Parts: sequence; structure tokens; C-alpha cells
Amino acid sequence: MPNWLIATLLGFVEGLTEFIPVSSTGHLLISEHLLGLGKDSFFTSDLFNIVIQCGAVIAVLPLFKERLRMLLRFQEKETQILLAKIGVAFALTVAGGLILDKKGYKLTENPANVAWALIVGGIAFVVLERVLAMRAQRPTVTWPSAVSVGVGQLAAAIFPGLSRSGSTIMFSLVCGTNRVSATEFSFLVGIPTMLAAGGYKILKTLKHPEVGAAAPDWAMLALGTVVAAVVSFVAVKWLLRFVQSHTFVGFGIYRIVVGVVLLWWLGNVH
Repeated sequence: MPNWLIATLLGFVEGLTEFIPVSSTGHLLISEHLLGLGKDSFFTSDLFNIVIQCGAVIAVLPLFKERLRMLLRFQEKETQILLAKIGVAFALTVAGGLILDKKGYKLTENPANVAWALIVGGIAFVVLERVLAMRAQRPTVTWPSAVSVGVGQLAAAIFPGLSRSGSTIMFSLVCGTNRVSATEFSFLVGIPTMLAAGGYKILKTLKHPEVGAAAPDWAMLALGTVVAAVVSFVAVKWLLRFVQSHTFVGFGIYRIVVGVVLLWWLGNVH
């Protein structure tokens, strides 16, 4: 398969799943496995995966232009509180991420682990929605919600398949924030988080290339990033409308089905 097609396919998968609570990292790992990409391929490198995630993140900025304008009005107390909450969630993620990087943590390359994470997250969504149906949720992001989002991002970084957006949204829902506000806050925290991770990975790769790692293919990286950006814009625009009148049960069922099918497929292949 030509490299441009691989970059396009992976960019499409990333853009479609980055903000939808089904795990972009998990779907990328599954896609890389199905495409037969080995450890020595540039398309399986952290650099490729993280940078195309940045493309998906940048693409959603126009969808939050009103909220971003509000965040620039620093003199307003509401803005100061929201920025502080975003800062807390971001700081927790950065601190935990740097510790993981310092210890040389690497994402699992075992699709079975991704499958189980998808299943567990799917069951959690279905159960949580049943609980939420019996109680009222608030439209505000509380301090416990802000802290839980930081913890959720770290959990997703450690367990591919859990989903960054999925875990942060779920944790916010548990803390009493409603779906619309939880989804928006998850996205707002994800913007600086993913951009910082992408910038850090690019600088690290340029300064200290990994021994034996595939040389960066900047053209394919750019292609994958652009594709991810375009698809992400469409996916997030749809999701923001979807959560206004729907629960996350459908995503939970999807995760369970994909996880079970993946385990079945792995069992028959191996």
C-alpha cells in the first residue's frame, strides 16, 4: 500500500475518533495492526500519532470561537475561574505526562489490551447513563470536575482504548456536570494538552532522534495532519449537536461491540 494512502487512512481514523468518546489512540493502534505496520514504521511512531492529533485539535478551534473570545476577557471573574479550572486539569496532565515520559513509558502495542479498554469503557458509559437518568446534572464545571478531567486524561494516556475524551467526559458526569458542559470542557482542556504534547514530541525528536527509529517523513506527516483536521472539524460539529439531545449509550454499545469483535478476531488469527 502506498505511503500516501496509509497517511490518509490513519489521518481519517484520527480525525473521526479524537473527540468522539471511542478512543482515537485505540483505533489508531487497531488500524496500524490491520495495515500490518511494524514497530520500525514511521506511521506507528509517537511523533506521527501525536502530531496528527494536533491537527485534529487545531481544526476544532473555529467551533469554539465564542468561548475562546470569552477566555480572552481576562478581567471578568467568570473567565478567570474557567481559566483556572482549565489550568488545573492541564497542569495535572502535564505533570503526570512528564513523569511517564521520564520513566520511559510506551503505549501498549497489544491490540487485546486496547480491546479490553474499549469494552470496560463501553460498559462504564452504559451503566453511568442509567445512573444519570435518576439524577439532575448541573450545567457548570465544578472544581472536582476540573480535577477529574486531568486524572481522566492521564488514565487515557496510560490505557490506550480508554479514550481521552471518553474518560474525561465520564469523570465530569460523575462529578455532576451535564453532558453539554462536560463535553465542551473536555474539548477546551484537550486543546492545550494535545498542542503541548505535539510540540514537545517534535522538539524532542529533532533534538534527540531515537536510535533505530524510522526517519520522519514530513510530507506524509503533513498529509495525515491535514486529513485529520478536516475530518475532525466535521466530527466535532456533529457531536456538539448530538450531545444536546442524546446520551452516550450508543457510544458505549459501539465500544463494547468493537472490543468483542476485536478479541474474537485476535483469537481466530492467533
